[in-house]
Parts: sequence; C-alpha cells; structure tokens
Amino acid sequence: MGKYIRKRFVQLIPILLGVSFITFALMYLAPSDPAEMKLSAQGTAVSQEILDETREEMGLNKPFLEQYLSWLLNLLTGDMGVSYVDNVPVSQKIVTAMPSTIILAVSSMLLTLLIAIPLGILAAIRQNQWVDYSIRFSTFVGTSIPNFFLALVLIYVFAMQLNWLPVLATGSIRGLILPTIALSTVMISKYIRQIRAAVLEELNKDYVMGARSRGIQENVILYKNVLRNSMITVVTLIGLSIGSLLGGAAVVETIFVWRGLGKMVVDAIGARDYPVIQGFVVWMAIIYVVVNLLTDLSYHLLDPRVKEGWET
Repeated sequence: MGKYIRKRFVQLIPILLGVSFITFALMYLAPSDPAEMKLSAQGTAVSQEILDETREEMGLNKPFLEQYLSWLLNLLTGDMGVSYVDNVPVSQKIVTAMPSTIILAVSSMLLTLLIAIPLGILAAIRQNQWVDYSIRFSTFVGTSIPNFFLALVLIYVFAMQLNWLPVLATGSIRGLILPTIALSTVMISKYIRQIRAAVLEELNKDYVMGARSRGIQENVILYKNVLRNSMITVVTLIGLSIGSLLGGAAVVETIFVWRGLGKMVVDAIGARDYPVIQGFVVWMAIIYVVVNLLTDLSYHLLDPRVKEGWET
C-alpha cells in the first residue's frame, strides 16, 4: 500500500505542473494588461511612465518562461501573488474564504447522505412498485432543476413570501439552510439513482441467493453484505462531490452572498483579478487530485480485492 501511495504521489506531480503551466499561460495570453488592470483596480491614474514602472515591478517585461518559473517558485513556497483589487495576498484570501466553503460543503454532503442512502435502498428493495416509481420520478425532477433556478425559487418562497428564512446567508445556521438545500437537491437525486442501481446489482448476485437459501434474514443480508458492497459506489460519488464542493459552489454562493471560494472567484473574474483566478485554479487542482487519492485509498478498506490488486 505504501508503494502504491508513493507511486500515486509521483504521478500527481506532472498533473499539477501541467495545470499550473496552462493556467499561467491562459492568464498570460489574456488581452488585458495586468499592470493596467492593477493600477485601475487601485484607483491610480494610469500614465505611460507609471505603467512602465509597474510592468517592470511585476516582471512583465521578462520572457514568458522566466515569468512562469518565477511564479511557480513563489507558488511552491505558498506565495500565490497579490490581488490586484485590494492588494491582499491570494493565499490569505483563500484561507479567509475556506471556512465558509467547508461549512457549506459539509452541510450539503450530510443532508445528501442522510436522504439519498435510505431512499436509494428503499427504491431498490421495492423495485417496480409505486414507492420506486415515486422516488425515481422525484429524482428525475431534482436532476432537471438547475441550481440557480432552485435557489431563486427557495428565496422567493421561504424568504420573501413566508419570511421563514433570511434572503442572504449571513453565516448563521438559519442563513445556511437555503444554500444547503439548493446545493443538495441535485446531488440527492443523482445519489439515489446510483445507490439504487448499485444495490439492485448486488441483490441479483449469487451470494445473496445463497444467503437467502440458507435462511439468513433479509435485513442481515441487506445491511451486512449488500450495503457494504455498495459503499464503493457511495464513496466514489462522495469523492466527486467533495472535490467540486470544496472548490466553492460559485452560482449558489453568489446568489446567497455566501462568502466562500465560489463567490471569491466570481468576483475575481468580474474584476479580472488574475492572481486570484490563478490561485483558485491551482487550489482546485490540488483538491481534486488529493480527494481522488483519498477515494482510491478508501477502496482498500471496503473491498479486499482492491488490496490484493495493489499487492500484486
């Protein structure tokens, strides 16, 4: 297992380097002049003399590869640059926005699992019955509704009409409810369909038929064997969802003014704050590769066949 982990870490290095290079190249090829954008964002009068001095200070007069290597070396030391808008280090902005994103991600993930796992199992054991049809129809509707539309409907109904919850997510528990529902609805629908399919696949395998023939209770078969073997599907879904959630749900966070990573990067795109955008993309790449690695390692605990494959 240790050999496998080391091998995966070595494989991650070229991926992260490739992402950093492409990100920096895209920002370099952008039509706007970073020096001019920085001066304009800070309210400084842009003259040719000041513009030339700023370009020299930012190293924009150097060749592309030299600029990239300088940026990469700073990145490896934790220096992602400084925001053009408020002159705050990008790493500090990410650290400041991170807790809000983590809170929203955890609440959305918990709500998704609490609803999706029982309903997915119920739909599988009641296959082709009215319960199954009702759940599947609900998941079809939930998957079809865009996050931004659902968020606006939730605000209109629960905040403006019923006045039960605040329109803006102020960081309180009440303000967290609507963003969590808006994010979880689509995930719940997808999870239910995947869990249902995984449980149905397990129920049709020979070991289930053998257990039933030996008189083992259905609940024991379902929760001790079928559910455990279906958890690989759940873990895979969690890994994919956590990666995107920790990157910030840009649309939902912007609508509810939830000051997480998603809103931070939307504001940065609007202001053409290139260092923040670059730092966010690199952060997303790190999150995805780390979460994928942890997901693969979790298979070791759930399926002994994975462990045998690693040892081989």
